[in-house]
Amino acid sequence: MTSQPQVLPGHDRGAGDRPQLSFAVPRRGKPPRHLADLTLAERGEVLQEIGQPAYRAKQLSTHYFARLTRDPEQMTDIPAAQRAEMADLLLPDLLTEHRRLEADGGSTLKMLWNLFDGVKVESVLMGYSERATLCVSSQAGCGMACPFCATGQQGLTRNLSTGEIIEQVRRAAISCQQGELGDGPRRLTNVVFMGMGEPLANYRTVINAVKRMVAPAPEGLGMSARHITVSTVGLVPAIRKMTEEAIPVTLALSLHAPDDELRSQLVPINTRWSVGEALDAAKDFFDTTGRRVSIEYALIKDMNDHAWRADLLAAELLRRGSGWVHVNPIPLNPTPGSIWTASDKAVEDEFVARLRSAGIPTTVRDTRGSDIDGACGQLAAQD
Repeated sequence: MTSQPQVLPGHDRGAGDRPQLSFAVPRRGKPPRHLADLTLAERGEVLQEIGQPAYRAKQLSTHYFARLTRDPEQMTDIPAAQRAEMADLLLPDLLTEHRRLEADGGSTLKMLWNLFDGVKVESVLMGYSERATLCVSSQAGCGMACPFCATGQQGLTRNLSTGEIIEQVRRAAISCQQGELGDGPRRLTNVVFMGMGEPLANYRTVINAVKRMVAPAPEGLGMSARHITVSTVGLVPAIRKMTEEAIPVTLALSLHAPDDELRSQLVPINTRWSVGEALDAAKDFFDTTGRRVSIEYALIKDMNDHAWRADLLAAELLRRGSGWVHVNPIPLNPTPGSIWTASDKAVEDEFVARLRSAGIPTTVRDTRGSDIDGACGQLAAQD
């Protein structure tokens, strides 16, 4: 058994060849102000500026969050002469559907959205027997430069606003309500921040979006925080900030390698915050919130799928205690031009067996929408 780390094909360990991370957000116009960007009190203040009573904010918010509409014609409890003005002020159209694709017999929908400035993002809605899950985007593109991820290879275009994130959720809730997943009307139950972008690089906006999702109407959508997952490649200071917020969402750490030498190649942010630092921050999140952390691990053939790496991963997790973590191995989804492929099934089975035998709860991620480039790591928002 060798413990020598692999080097990505075409890469040496020279600093000059490292992928360039991008935390700076390109300067672009700001999205229009939207009701979801504001607290209920702030919405009332905006309406008062145009001579409307503050209580109209509650009515407008109820239509948006509880009835899922931004159509003034449906707001019959508001005087007809004032509906359009109020909607124009606080309910601008932030998303325009550019294209949708279906997979898995209609139970997976990938939506390509045009934003106000022509930037495109994707979200994926997935129906299961017991839940409906939206994979939501928090950025257009991504600055983390992970070489096996289509979004990461695009670079960062800009952060999304809270309103743009919530609009993806509202539109998905409407799709569920209208039976577009093919099995009749249902509720949107789960949201995962695993679409385009690094959520914790757009920290305040993402946290505000989570707060809108979990707050009851008319403040928000009234979802359960326990059904919301926020993923990260390991921005340790942001994980610690989220721990201080103590919102009981699920934290998903995209680890992909248990050793620093390989992880620094697969997840370049590891050159700033190591495997140990990321796992320590994740364990502290569990200790504070009581919410079990999910470890995401894309299995790449002959790269990170060795049995000894499964043993090392188990050791790293158990060194921090038991019962705090769950591992999700993910068969690598193909991306255009990628030189890597998913692990062989026998290798995947051995990797999973090693983790389970060490007492680590492990579930292989169900791959949905790979034939429409809608699975993990495939979102690229291309026409």
